[in-house]
Amino acid sequence: MAETSLPITRTSGGTKQSSSPIKWDKVFTYAVLGFGVILMVFPFLWMVSSSLMSLSEVTFGRLLPSQPLFSNYAEAFQRANFGQFMWNSVRITAITLTGQLLVCIPAAYAFARMQFIGRNILFTMMLATMMIPEVARFIPNYLTVIWLGRLSDSLLGIPWVNNWPALTVPFMAVPFTIFLLRQFFMQLPEDLWDAARIDGAGHIRFLRSVVIPLSTAPIMTAITFGFIGSWNSLLWPLLLTQTDEWRPVAVGLTKFVNSDAPNELHLQMAASVLMIIPILTLYFFTQRQFTEGIATSGLKG
Repeated sequence: MAETSLPITRTSGGTKQSSSPIKWDKVFTYAVLGFGVILMVFPFLWMVSSSLMSLSEVTFGRLLPSQPLFSNYAEAFQRANFGQFMWNSVRITAITLTGQLLVCIPAAYAFARMQFIGRNILFTMMLATMMIPEVARFIPNYLTVIWLGRLSDSLLGIPWVNNWPALTVPFMAVPFTIFLLRQFFMQLPEDLWDAARIDGAGHIRFLRSVVIPLSTAPIMTAITFGFIGSWNSLLWPLLLTQTDEWRPVAVGLTKFVNSDAPNELHLQMAASVLMIIPILTLYFFTQRQFTEGIATSGLKG
């Protein structure tokens, strides 16, 4: 039987040592991934760099500023009235996230741990709504908000249009968040429920004392997704607001780019950086829980 020869290399001591061949499939994979990283990171780095340039430097296409101009941020913040718009976004996001946790956690627990008639049908119908484009839902959601707003204004004196209810209530029940939490709740051992039943705990106490403390990672993941969606909301606030009293920061940035500084690209980039700082800050503090929540919820690739 013929022996298969392997590539060898001779070391300084005279001993022979086999060398592994180059794995070109991994080289190709890493090259493609590295190119994708460059494509995603370069626009962000260019935005940050342009926000520190003068208008002439941006116009001539420089990649790096000759001297960083941090005053661009202060000027953009003041001219875009970002103080009011960011405060509006903070209030809208806080109300939306609170509502999402109060609605999505019990709903996910019910789909995961409770048995009732039509559970699978309701869950399938809920998932089907994720297939509908967001723009296609604007008209029925708008008509619903108008009707509920008139009812709320007549009964409670709280109008919905051009106010916080129209910007928060429609986004408190998120199918993806319910699905994400349900996937994790289903993985909890049944022994925990049996032990809770022996101690006399019902579903509400079991959810509050056992499930939620063990679900920090997926809950933080849901908070991260909810924060990003609420903070970046643009089309819906434009439809439901007529003044700047409750308009979020995304609307303020659009107004600044189109009206206040249409030709000042360096200030537009500075305003864009200011808008994404809260998102980057949140992800910086929750990245470990975010990654763990995705990995333990059955959503990893």
